[in-house]
Amino acid sequence: MKPDTEKLKKEKTTEELLEFSIINIDKPAGPTSFDVSDFVHKTLNLRKTSHFGTLDPKVTGVLPIALNRACKLTGFFLGEDKTYVGIARFHEEISTERVEEEIEKKFLGKIKQTPPVKSRVKRVERERKVYSFEILEKDGKDFLFRAKVQGGTYIRKLIDDLGKSIGIEAHMLELRRINAGIFSEKDKTYPTVNLYDFEKAVTLFKSGNEKLLRKILIPGEIVSAVYPPVFIKEDNLKKIYTGKPIHYEDLEKKEKFDNGKIISVFCKNKFVGMYQVMNEKDVFAKGEFVFQSIKS
Repeated sequence: MKPDTEKLKKEKTTEELLEFSIINIDKPAGPTSFDVSDFVHKTLNLRKTSHFGTLDPKVTGVLPIALNRACKLTGFFLGEDKTYVGIARFHEEISTERVEEEIEKKFLGKIKQTPPVKSRVKRVERERKVYSFEILEKDGKDFLFRAKVQGGTYIRKLIDDLGKSIGIEAHMLELRRINAGIFSEKDKTYPTVNLYDFEKAVTLFKSGNEKLLRKILIPGEIVSAVYPPVFIKEDNLKKIYTGKPIHYEDLEKKEKFDNGKIISVFCKNKFVGMYQVMNEKDVFAKGEFVFQSIKS
C-alpha cells in the first residue's frame, strides 16, 4: 500500500502545500539552477528553496525545486537517475556506426569519470553508471543522442571523453534533461512548468485564485514513490516525533528490510519522516529526517 498523494493534496490547504511541496520547473537556458531556485523562493515569498541536482546555465529541462520543509528531502533525491537528450558535435566527419561502436565498447555500464575543471566537486575519478546511450540522428558532424545515467554523471565530460576515446575532438552543443528520477517533463500528473506559467500561477494565487498554483504543487509525500513506505501505529507517535526510534511494536504490520535501507514512514496518510532500517534487537529504524509539527 502506498499513500494516495493526490487525495492527500486535495485535503491540504494551499498554505500547507507550500510548506512541504516540490515544483517541477522547466529550466530555460541562461540562468543557473541557483538563480531559478532563488526566483521561486522570492516569487512565492518562502523561507527557503533548494533544487534537486544542478544544471549548467546553458542546459534546459527538468529541475525540481523543493519548497520550505521539503528542502530536507533534497539529499534523498539527488542520487536519482537522470535522462538527457542532446547534440554532440565532432570536429571531423565520422560515421554513426563508428560512434555507436565506441559507445558500446567503453561508455555503457560502469564507467570512470573525473569531474570537469569548472565543477564544484573535488576532481577525483569516480565510478558512474551509464544505463543507455543512443544515437538518435546524425546531421553532418552533429549527433542527436539520448542518455540515461546515474545521478552525478557529467554529460559534457561524457561527450568529451567519447571524442578522445575515438581520437576526434567532440563537444556538447545542446543539452536538455527530460527526466530526473521520478520527475519527468511528460508526467501526466505533474509535468514541468516554465517560469512564465509559474509566475502567472503565483500572481493569480496572490489575487485569490489558487487553482493554477495548486495544480503545479507536488506534495513532498511523493518521496514514497522512491523510498518504500512503512506504516506505523498512532500509539507512540508523539514520542517518535521527538526522536524515539521506531520499534517493531510500532509497526502496523511486520516489515523486513536490509540494514541501512532508507524508508519513508507514515501514520495512516500522514508523513512522519525518512528513516534508516537498523534491525537492532527491538529497534526497527532510526530517523534521518523527522517531520515534526510546526509549533504555532
